[in-house]
Order: sequence, then C-alpha cells, then structure tokens
Amino acid sequence: MPKMKTKSSAKKRFRVRPGGTVKRGQAYKRHILTKKTTKNKRHLRGAVNVHETNMGHMAQMLPFAGL
Repeated sequence: MPKMKTKSSAKKRFRVRPGGTVKRGQAYKRHILTKKTTKNKRHLRGAVNVHETNMGHMAQMLPFAGL
C-alpha cells in the first residue's frame, strides 16, 4: 500500500482545535478591499469553524488529524 499523505494545501489553511472542530480563515478579505464596505470587512475578521457538512472532506484531506 502507498503511504497516506496530507494535502499540502489543507495543512497550510486549516488547524484542528482540541474539541475536534477545524478552524479556517475567512474568504474575500485578501485584495480589492477598497470597494468592500467597512461593515463587510469587519465581519470577515477572525477565524471560524468549518461547517459540519464539510467535515468528511476535511477527514480525507487531513488523514492524520484524527477527525
């Protein structure tokens, strides 16, 4: 059997929290910020959890995370 590998893009973008949830950064806050409202940019601050419907994909991308 070949070795199981973690997706390199996933290990850069996600962190597994102690409770088993996965932390991710917000999208749409990298560039072209001048046309976005201050309220919109404020709500994009901070990290959020990956939705539970996507946790199956996370388990495939991060096989050693224990998800």
